[in-house]
Amino acid sequence: MTDRPQHPQQAQQQEWPGSILKMDPKPDHGETSYQGSGRLKGKTAIITGGDSGIGRAVAIAYAREGADVVISYLDEHEDAKDTAKLVEEAGQQALLIAGDVTEAEHCRSIVAQTAERFGKIDIVVNNAAFQMTRMSLDEISDDEFDRTMKTNLYAMFYICKAAVPHMPSGGAIINTASINADQPKPKLIAYSATKAAIVNFSGSLAALLAEKGIRANAVAPGPIWTPLIPSTMPPEQVESFGGEVPLQRMGQPAELAPAYVMLASDEASYISGATIAVTGGVAVI
Repeated sequence: MTDRPQHPQQAQQQEWPGSILKMDPKPDHGETSYQGSGRLKGKTAIITGGDSGIGRAVAIAYAREGADVVISYLDEHEDAKDTAKLVEEAGQQALLIAGDVTEAEHCRSIVAQTAERFGKIDIVVNNAAFQMTRMSLDEISDDEFDRTMKTNLYAMFYICKAAVPHMPSGGAIINTASINADQPKPKLIAYSATKAAIVNFSGSLAALLAEKGIRANAVAPGPIWTPLIPSTMPPEQVESFGGEVPLQRMGQPAELAPAYVMLASDEASYISGATIAVTGGVAVI
């Protein structure tokens, strides 16, 4: 049994990119529950999409494990400031960088600002994502397809390419994939395609960077309660969100954080090229 919110939840909708402040129920990012034990002490991490959702949960966990955190986000300033406050309350430094990761120069700037501030980059979490629910190919505009590819794939490439020269041996790259990489959804055709590519990219990257001692892995979440859901899905789909998995509920961002901590830690020194499924009971093979 669990005290997590159970299916169904209230039908609701927001304008993209959405905010945690308007969600009902409020997502749990581990604000009151995550307890660190120094597993990332002295490390510096970049987290894209770090203002809310999975990124916020990872930022909180990393800070409480002893890491300084760079929070890259689009324009959700209130969410980002609140996340930074939680990082600082954990005794760690937080650097906020707003901007659009679809732009190559901005991605390179994120890395450059991090390297200048902290001198090194130990962990990169490519988590920023874009999706839209569409009933047919005709509903997907060229610009929307382009934004999906650039947010989910191009930004990952730009940031990895820029960050690797600043990463020491023992560094870790963690890319957020999805259950949709293994079980593509017809109404999320562009998003599902990018998530499959992220798994493949992560595997190739793991082999390519092995000689440098840098590990690359992916996390494949199932239905997780983040602002992306009410801002990109119709209200009736939001209401039933998460009911299809064996645990019969949506997951909370806090339930993802331990996977990201493990993959970033030195304890995962022999884990590279893996995809860790956090799916509420759905097998990802």
